[in-house]
Amino acid sequence: MKNIYLFALFCILAAGAKAQGTTQYNKALADSLGADEYGMKMYVLVILKTGENKTTDKATIDSLFKGHMANIGRLAANGKLVVAGPIGKNDKNYRGIFIFNTKTVEEAKGLLATDPAFKSKLLDAELYPWYGSAALPVYLETHKKIEKTSH
Repeated sequence: MKNIYLFALFCILAAGAKAQGTTQYNKALADSLGADEYGMKMYVLVILKTGENKTTDKATIDSLFKGHMANIGRLAANGKLVVAGPIGKNDKNYRGIFIFNTKTVEEAKGLLATDPAFKSKLLDAELYPWYGSAALPVYLETHKKIEKTSH
């Protein structure tokens, strides 16, 4: 069912792009980003959720999340993490999302293994192949120009 929604979203985006008429295709940029003919590529979508570690020790939790945030920064700086952010309160224990700039779920699992919050099982994850705009890796450059305060 999720694939149907993703396909529908892709069709809507593609139709909108065609409706605009002209294209400003840049082959060198497309190639450098690994884009296919639609300007898209595969990533891995990660849904972060509460793990099985139920510790209540604030110092431990703070330390693990400090390491988690540092790991996010490192993965983003290395071009492996292109989207990260929290999810609002929900009944599924979902905490946030990552979109990894990797082609396989196995590679994404390896990246998660570098995160102290995952190593300690404070966080867990669901991983899915995801087809999205190949331009995602370059949006972070713009974000740095619009954020007033860095995390």
